[in-house]
Amino acid sequence: MINILNLNYMGLIKEPEGVDFVIQSKVLTHKQEQELSEYISKRKREIKKKSKKRFIPQNV
Repeated sequence: MINILNLNYMGLIKEPEGVDFVIQSKVLTHKQEQELSEYISKRKREIKKKSKKRFIPQNV
């Protein structure tokens, strides 16, 4: 059994009528932007590799 209280899922918060939630992000330094960009690129390559491995051609 999984304890769902310990999982870090982002939930959808529904805005009440007449209320707008505004999210303000912290400004990133140049180094942080670069690290984030490198991480995203790395993950995209990993995901692309995994999806290629799963491809099984079918002879029709």
